[in-house]
Amino acid sequence: MNENKYGILIVDDHPLVRSGLSAVLQSEPNLRICCEAESMTEALQLVEKLTPDLVIIDLSLKDGDGLELVKRLKKKHPRLKMLVCSVFDESLFARRALTAGAMGYISKKEATKRIIEAVRSVLRGEFFVSDEMIQQTLQDLAKQGQQPHDFLTTLSDREWQVYRLIGSGVSNAQIAEQLHISVKTVENHKETLKKKLNLASAKDLTRHAMQWLMNEA
Repeated sequence: MNENKYGILIVDDHPLVRSGLSAVLQSEPNLRICCEAESMTEALQLVEKLTPDLVIIDLSLKDGDGLELVKRLKKKHPRLKMLVCSVFDESLFARRALTAGAMGYISKKEATKRIIEAVRSVLRGEFFVSDEMIQQTLQDLAKQGQQPHDFLTTLSDREWQVYRLIGSGVSNAQIAEQLHISVKTVENHKETLKKKLNLASAKDLTRHAMQWLMNEA
C-alpha cells in the first residue's frame, strides 16, 4: 500500500453505495479506495492481490453473507482490519460482526462524519460502535437477559444467513451453494427456524423473512 495513504477495499453489492462511500472517503486526507467488490469471491481475491489496510463490508453480498466473509478473512488474514457497514439494526448485528472478527460496526444511515470517524478509529486499531450500542450492551449485562422482541438474537449466525436468504427469495439449492452447505442442511436449518419463530409452514417462514427484510431496508 502507498506509504502516505491507507488503502481501503469496499465490499457491497450495490454500485451506488460503493460509489458514494468511495467519493466520501477518497476526499479525505491519507485515505484512498484501492478497489471495490460486489461479492465475497471477488473480495477474497482482491485482498490476496492488493493487501488493503481496511476492508469495509456490507452484510448482504451478491454471492453470500458479509459475516461469512469477515470470518474467512479473519482466519486467513488475522491482522486485517475490517469494518461492517450495513442497513441492518446495529443492536442485533454489531456483536455478531465483532465476534466474527470485525473491529467495528456502522449503520449506512449514519451521517458522513460518523462513517469517517468509524473508518479512522478502526485504522488506528480501535473498536468502533455507536454510543447507543455501548449503552445497550451495558444495560444488557446489567439485566443479564434478552429482549423478547429481538427474535434474531435467538438465531445462530448460520441460521440468520439462511433466514436472510429465504427473505431474498433464494431457493434451497441456491442457499446451499452460497453458504457451501448441503441442501439437506438448509432444510434442517429451515425446520429449526420455524420452531424458533413459532411458524407453521415454509410459506409462513418465507413471508416472515421477506417482511423483516422489507422493514430493515
